[in-house]
Amino acid sequence: MKRTFLAPSTQAQSTNKPTVYLAGDSTMQTFDESWKPEAGWGQMIDLFFTKDVRFANHAIGGRSSKTFITEGRLDQILHEIRQGDYMLIQFGHNDATISVPARYTTIPEYKDYLKQYVNGARQHGAEPILVTPVGRRIFDEETGAFKLSFPEYVQGMKEIAVELNVKLVDLNARSTAYYNEMGVEGTKAIFLHTAPGAYTAFPNGSADDTHFQSMVQGKLHGLSRSKLSSLSCRFRNLSSTTLPMIKLCNK
Repeated sequence: MKRTFLAPSTQAQSTNKPTVYLAGDSTMQTFDESWKPEAGWGQMIDLFFTKDVRFANHAIGGRSSKTFITEGRLDQILHEIRQGDYMLIQFGHNDATISVPARYTTIPEYKDYLKQYVNGARQHGAEPILVTPVGRRIFDEETGAFKLSFPEYVQGMKEIAVELNVKLVDLNARSTAYYNEMGVEGTKAIFLHTAPGAYTAFPNGSADDTHFQSMVQGKLHGLSRSKLSSLSCRFRNLSSTTLPMIKLCNK
């Protein structure tokens, strides 16, 4: 089955409130209800902010920093984005897929593509924010310690952040540290591990170590806050059952 996503809301253009545009892949994507319980972290990000901030999630599965551009998806964002808005940019999962040449980017290519996002946002008076690719559920079988995912791409993004003086959220490191707190078994509740027959979208069950569940049981808290104080927003009070999300602004 092909993954579907919900189109970004056009309401973002009809308000004086700042809009945060999301550019990325399936780990960031907003999924249609038919794919329950699968969800990207961008799908639930608004739960961590007040209504003073709007979100337009353009992330879609299977795209790399290259194909998001070649398909015209960055152009769509740049057509809408305006002064005072923000763009969160997360790529790496599909850029690293060397077995799929259409998606794959070398590290130098990846860095060049990231520059197009950064420069495009700035040309429209918006602020770009680089987000290192969220970690996958990969760990040492003997020690149970989780490993950093896509280290070369993470480093490449960090170099662009320094070169262009761009804010960066190291979601890769933050998510990996969080997985280590949860443990090998505990992280199954975060990732798309489901029993056969539990959900219509996954009749045979799922053991997906890349994508996330929309809701999890128990006391699961979001990851550490980043330094995005310029958003000047406040977190909502959340119940003890929350999402495996990043909190992208300060109190």
